[in-house]
Amino acid sequence: MVFRDVVKEPKIKAEGAGCGSVVTVGLQNCEESEVSMYFEEESRLSQQDLQSLAFFLLSRNVNLQDVGRGLLDLEQIQIKEMKDAIRVRNGENHETRASDDSFLPGLDEDTALDILAWSCRSDYPNLACVNRKFKTLIGSGYLYRLRRQLGVIEHWIYLACILMPWEAFDPVRQRWMRLPRMPCDDCFTCADKESLAVGTQLLVFGRELSGFAIWMYSLLSHDWSRCPPMDLPRCLFGSSSLGEIAIVAGGSDKNGRILRSAELYNSELGSWQSLPDMNSPRKLCSGFFMDGKFYVIGGMCSQTECLSCGEEYNLETRVWRRIPNMYNVSSVGHPAMRSPPLVAIVNNQLYSADQATNEVKKYDKINNSWRVVKRLPVRADSSHGWGLAFKACGDHLLVIGGHRGPEGEVVVLHSWNPQDTAMDAHEWNVLAIKERAGSFVYNCAVMGC
Repeated sequence: MVFRDVVKEPKIKAEGAGCGSVVTVGLQNCEESEVSMYFEEESRLSQQDLQSLAFFLLSRNVNLQDVGRGLLDLEQIQIKEMKDAIRVRNGENHETRASDDSFLPGLDEDTALDILAWSCRSDYPNLACVNRKFKTLIGSGYLYRLRRQLGVIEHWIYLACILMPWEAFDPVRQRWMRLPRMPCDDCFTCADKESLAVGTQLLVFGRELSGFAIWMYSLLSHDWSRCPPMDLPRCLFGSSSLGEIAIVAGGSDKNGRILRSAELYNSELGSWQSLPDMNSPRKLCSGFFMDGKFYVIGGMCSQTECLSCGEEYNLETRVWRRIPNMYNVSSVGHPAMRSPPLVAIVNNQLYSADQATNEVKKYDKINNSWRVVKRLPVRADSSHGWGLAFKACGDHLLVIGGHRGPEGEVVVLHSWNPQDTAMDAHEWNVLAIKERAGSFVYNCAVMGC
């Protein structure tokens, strides 16, 4: 793997929870003395802090030797080769040894990289300011691949609401971060959009004056760029991601024709690949991964006919399987007015938010049926499911909706752990409240990396 010598420094607007001001952190063109000053005064994370971090993480119940012994398959061998590439680039030999030139002095390179992978990714922009070596490491994306190997995942929530551009929320640090403004045209800004988080990228699908377009926000560069277009551009499709890949299926083309085709996106390669067609065309559908397979449910196969069947795609056999009566179609309102099914996967279980009854339902894989498990904390029936986000965030279900109160409109993030057996487990927890954000959630995606 070739690491980039020049990595565009992040320029982030970070709004801390409970803070009244927005702090702009500009890291571009920093001199080493300025970096040191920033690192000590702004991030409050010194070289001694890094050593303390190493001691803390090594004292956790994490057996790094077991991690090393597990690096045997092909992808793990690639991780080892990338570690060697880091050493070669920095003029080091290939022996694993403790060195003052290590990322964490006194520790060998492999252990230091494992520790950095276990650290909170909210600190990565600050780490990139230490020196060029850290800057190259953070910008290469290597730590995120290593995190995936170690099973380290942090979920951030990305939102676009009526009165603000895209913002990210870190549930661990309880911090909002404003993304740079998307350099799209006015048509894309005002038109309906769909979003999807895959790997370290946030994809936003919409329509520009010239046709369908996809804008991509990279967690590595902290900037927007154009994503390569699909082989058959579309909208109103079902989609979901699994690690560094994502699948989109169905939807409508530029002429309004309902599609049965599907495509796979690889975020590491930045390319699209056509998949076999589904059994039925459908738009306004939803997609998700469960048991290592991709599913599509709901939607319409014509301008008036709804679909109750689902489809399962096996990535190994490349075959679609039709599942009759997988999704209960609501009879309330015209089908074209309803949002796509609001679905989420938590602990490999499928949940749905019913737009007509305001209930959370759980899918029974064996009996192909649904049962009510909870009431929604907000009403979904008033807008036929639009303006409401229903997502999985780690082992929690996440419901994000707008509220109008005496102090104005706010967006409230509600969470619930389906496996929580505590006495008050039936209550939704308020994860965060975003003020002055309107009351309509246009787009939402959860990125886990």
